[in-house]
Amino acid sequence: MLNITELLEQLKASPYEEIHITVPHTGHVSFTNIQPGDVVYGPTGAWKDKPGTQLAFLDRERNPKPICASQKGVISDVRRELDGSFVEAGTRLVTMQHALTREEVVNRLLRHSLHLFNAPERAKYYFVPNVDKKIRTGGVRSVAVHDGMEVFIMSRMKREVPLAYSGPGGCIYEVYFKHTDNVEAGQPLVGVCPPDQLASIEDVIMRAQTEWQEE
Repeated sequence: MLNITELLEQLKASPYEEIHITVPHTGHVSFTNIQPGDVVYGPTGAWKDKPGTQLAFLDRERNPKPICASQKGVISDVRRELDGSFVEAGTRLVTMQHALTREEVVNRLLRHSLHLFNAPERAKYYFVPNVDKKIRTGGVRSVAVHDGMEVFIMSRMKREVPLAYSGPGGCIYEVYFKHTDNVEAGQPLVGVCPPDQLASIEDVIMRAQTEWQEE
């Protein structure tokens, strides 16, 4: 188990995440009137269906598409030299500083503390029927897993194959995927908490919730 105090102090010393806004594909870019120091906002609404602050437009074949902020933050850099230029996919346009929320801090601490079982390849993932039924009735933390236990179904290219969990035994504490989305290889599917570490995990959450001051 990692030293929670040390992790929290590291996050407190650097409570921001640097976010780079890039273009999704090639096209001509034009910026809005954003400037360094401006506060911008990410998507809002119950389903995050309302776009964030518009930062720029990308014109491709006379079809301008807005490029919006993905999180709340403060603009630190705008690459104005690219205004009106043709840019390649992946070109960085804007850099912003995002202040970590209490929820994000808890998530980071849990990812350090839990045993993460990662996706072996890019695919969609589901729980096997008996695990899915138990989650629906008792929640994810009612499911105990052990090494070699078939927990997932991996769906890729119209093929579905069972996938066994590997790692220490314990309860599923966090689920990091949605069955409707593709998960990239190496991304976590679940975080598992061994029984002897449950009290320490609860301490992670309590300390982050009480000690972290949101801006």
